[in-house]
Amino acid sequence: MTRQITSLVVMGVAGCGKSSVARAVAEHVGGVLIEGDAFHPKANVEKMARGIPLTDEDRAGWLDRLSAELERAASRGERAVLACSALKERYRDRLRAATASLGFVFLDLPQAEALRRVAQRDDHFMPASLVESQFAALEPPVAEPLTLTVDGTRSLASIVTDAVAWCASTQMRPGFMQAA
Repeated sequence: MTRQITSLVVMGVAGCGKSSVARAVAEHVGGVLIEGDAFHPKANVEKMARGIPLTDEDRAGWLDRLSAELERAASRGERAVLACSALKERYRDRLRAATASLGFVFLDLPQAEALRRVAQRDDHFMPASLVESQFAALEPPVAEPLTLTVDGTRSLASIVTDAVAWCASTQMRPGFMQAA
C-alpha cells in the first residue's frame, strides 16, 4: 500500500537550492512555506556566522521547532513545504515522528558546486567555510521511505516539475499537489 504524503521537506546541504525549490513548490500547490533557517535560535546563527559547525545538540531544539511547525500546519489543514537541511537520518526521523507520511526531496549537489554557490551569497549567515562540514555530516537518504533524489544542478523549473510530479505519483492526500 502506498502511503500518502501529507507534508514535504526539501533538503540538502547549504547552497543546494532548498529555499528556492521549497518556495516554488509551495506556490505551485498553494501551500505554506516553512523556511527552516528562520527557526534557528540566535545562538545557532551566531555560531554558524563565526564559521563553527552546529552539533547534534545545537540542532535538537531547532528540529523540535520545525516539527511543531509541521504539526501546526497539518492541524490547520495546510500544505506544508519545509526547507531544511535534514542532513542526518536521525534528523529526518525526528521530523517524521512529528508528521505522518512526510515526504523528502533531496537536492543532491557536488561539493564544489555547493562551495561556489555559498561563496557567491552575500545575504546569508552561513559562510562557505562550513560547506565541508555539511558534506561531512550528510547522510544521503538512500532507500528511506517517501524520498526523491534530484540533481541539484538542474534548473529550478525542472526540479519543481519533477518534485510535484513525484508527490502526485505517491498518492498525496487529495488535491495536495494540484495547482492552486
